[in-house]
Amino acid sequence: MFLDNNSDTVYSIIDMSEKKTRIVLDTNVLYAGLYSSKGASFRVLKAIEEGKLQIVISTTLLFEYEDILKRNQIILGLSNQEIEKILDYFCMQSEHQKIYFLWRPHLPDPKDDQLLELAIASGTKLIVTHNTKDFKGVDEFGIRSITPQKLLEEIL
Repeated sequence: MFLDNNSDTVYSIIDMSEKKTRIVLDTNVLYAGLYSSKGASFRVLKAIEEGKLQIVISTTLLFEYEDILKRNQIILGLSNQEIEKILDYFCMQSEHQKIYFLWRPHLPDPKDDQLLELAIASGTKLIVTHNTKDFKGVDEFGIRSITPQKLLEEIL
């Protein structure tokens, strides 16, 4: 970052090689990554932790994460405190996006519409999900649904 002394304007130089791929992370990928450390979903979570991916969330998506994790905490082997720590971490590491418009209904599952709305509002081009078939037609918005495995093969 540098200051132009003539106009008091601050300029920032962005290293494009350091730019992280921005993603909207479907709840099913978060759940799968916490359930097993052997699959692509877990590796996506590790990539987020390592700073290789930037997740974008909305308040609605955060509440869905919380709901699914708490309803399945016994299966996941997580305490309420551990779930809160995971959610706090996602809040700290995520880019937060407010949503001011609704595209509903557009997708077969109304819960998936919130992911599409988030991607549109934030300009995020990738929705990472295990249910890519549920996101048919998102390409008309310049968005692509991609499985965790495909993301790892193509991006990371």
